[in-house]
Amino acid sequence: MRLLIATCAVDYSGRLSAHLPLAKRLVMVKSDGSVSVHSDGGAYKPLNWMSAPCELVIDHQPDQAGLAQVWTLTNRGSDVLRIAIAEIISDNLYELGNDPGLVKDGVEAHLQELLSEHPERIRSDLSLVRREYPTAIGPVDIMCRTTEGGYVAVEVKRRGEIDGVEQLTRYLELLRRDPSLGAVEGIFAAQAIKAQARTLAKDRGIACVLVDYDELRGLDKDENRLF
Repeated sequence: MRLLIATCAVDYSGRLSAHLPLAKRLVMVKSDGSVSVHSDGGAYKPLNWMSAPCELVIDHQPDQAGLAQVWTLTNRGSDVLRIAIAEIISDNLYELGNDPGLVKDGVEAHLQELLSEHPERIRSDLSLVRREYPTAIGPVDIMCRTTEGGYVAVEVKRRGEIDGVEQLTRYLELLRRDPSLGAVEGIFAAQAIKAQARTLAKDRGIACVLVDYDELRGLDKDENRLF
């Protein structure tokens, strides 16, 4: 991982345009090639980012006066992220090694397993494509397909909070860049969902589904199995 602290301005163009004026920021470059720009606040959410796969070109001698470097990132969707660096304060590389991934607690892991075996409990028109559907930023809990051929990404939590909705939002943004998947829907499934999470999910166009763990466990009893 590369961690760059620099005085920089950031411009994004693609489905929309955004500009961050010159200020001190953290630029994070991960081993998968993704780049994110952070301020000293706002929790974990970056100010702007480019998900992998993307191409990074660094101009060490930009024409514009007062700039030390210009980073230009592009992806297959023709989005462009331009980071104009006026001053580099710190630039360090770190080898983090392989990450074992998030270990879910027993209830949440079992809940995900049961819902993947019975996707109709999430929504009646769903069938399972795959559990732990891989993306460049981590696996989607459950990927389903509708009877009409559309795709639905399902994030499963024991307690539904804002961070879970944010996580699903990032997955959806990346998945929707894949033309073979199309306009992927999002469903946030949990035993209980906080009001703030419901409000954010509605704003992001994500459906919320409450699931009954005890009822699902009834489907998993030994006497209900054929083998």
